[in-house]
Amino acid sequence: MQEIQIRDAKANLSAVIDHATQGEPSIITRHGKPTAVVLSYEEYRRLSTVPSFGRLLMSIPDGIETERDGEGLRDVAF
Repeated sequence: MQEIQIRDAKANLSAVIDHATQGEPSIITRHGKPTAVVLSYEEYRRLSTVPSFGRLLMSIPDGIETERDGEGLRDVAF
């Protein structure tokens, strides 16, 4: 993944987009700090459809036992 300053990204936007569509996202920096990422639309779609942990928990079907039994905590050696 390449880092590129915002002014260089503006000047070379076509190249930045070409890299993204070839699977090479670019981190856009402003004053040396990461500000944005340019990635392909396919990669964006893939990442945006990953469910959150909360949604996964909420999708547990009724009738599946999710409570712990009354055994308490396990002993763990460090």
